[in-house]
Amino acid sequence: MEIENQTQIKHFIIVGFPQYSGLQVPLFLTFLLTYLVTLLGNLLIMAVVYSDPRLHTPMYFFLTNLSFIDITSTSVTLPKLLTSFMSAGCSISLPACIVQMYGLVCMMSTEFILLTVMAYDRYVAICNPLRYAIVMNKDACIKLAAGTWMAGLLQPIPHTVLVSRLSFCKSHHVNHFFCDITALLKISCTDTRSIETMTYVFGVLIVIGTFILIIISYIYIISTILKIQSSERRHKAFSTCTSHLAVVIIFSGAICIMYMRPNSKYSENQDKILSLMYIVVTPLLNPIIYSLKNTEFRKAFQRVQEQKVRKRI
Repeated sequence: MEIENQTQIKHFIIVGFPQYSGLQVPLFLTFLLTYLVTLLGNLLIMAVVYSDPRLHTPMYFFLTNLSFIDITSTSVTLPKLLTSFMSAGCSISLPACIVQMYGLVCMMSTEFILLTVMAYDRYVAICNPLRYAIVMNKDACIKLAAGTWMAGLLQPIPHTVLVSRLSFCKSHHVNHFFCDITALLKISCTDTRSIETMTYVFGVLIVIGTFILIIISYIYIISTILKIQSSERRHKAFSTCTSHLAVVIIFSGAICIMYMRPNSKYSENQDKILSLMYIVVTPLLNPIIYSLKNTEFRKAFQRVQEQKVRKRI
């Protein structure tokens, strides 16, 4: 039958993890708890930074942006995953599926660029401390954040437009726990080579490009840290750098493996696990890595708590 005569699918079923059908309830509770902890951790960061003037610095300003990204990216995907655990799949309309895909790609692109901006902030703070207040002034931070969000919002538009024009007639089951672009291409009956090519191009520009910039920043940072005489200052600087770099490697590695390879090498079960790394694990770890293990943040949290107690008294 010709593609023109085939029925165009308007609704999809998000498959989720059917191979673990006997563990639906434990998995539902696990991911629900993970989602709630992620929301609480990132909201806590935003609240404490907003409440304590001592944290009104460029590093924590960008950190609140990262927390907002983590809240949004998990909220775009995890509710559907939770629903799929409690039923035989989860229905989603084609427009809602496209919006979900756009939202997630938007947040991923924004996070890549923001992590690069955060690396630049650390570069200026460690390599040019005397000029830090001048270079990373309030206007510069606002412009960097605005540029980051603008680039993140615009980057997914070409993918979204092309995917929205595809015909889906092979199956109405999306073998993933969200509307992943690769999973959608697998069930399309339209030629998807142009979208695959665009994915590679944007992958090189966003993923590889930002990763190279981060590595260059850290080459200068580590070189400067090794010259610091005080072992305490050196340890503090290394601690900040390794935390940030660990998140970059986990986040970038999973996405590179997923999206920057031919569609013919698509492995459904493997990609679901890799997706959990940047959709579930990274947003959960970010509050711990960046703030909850940070002495300065813990002190700020204690000050906020003490202020609340005084107000009650």
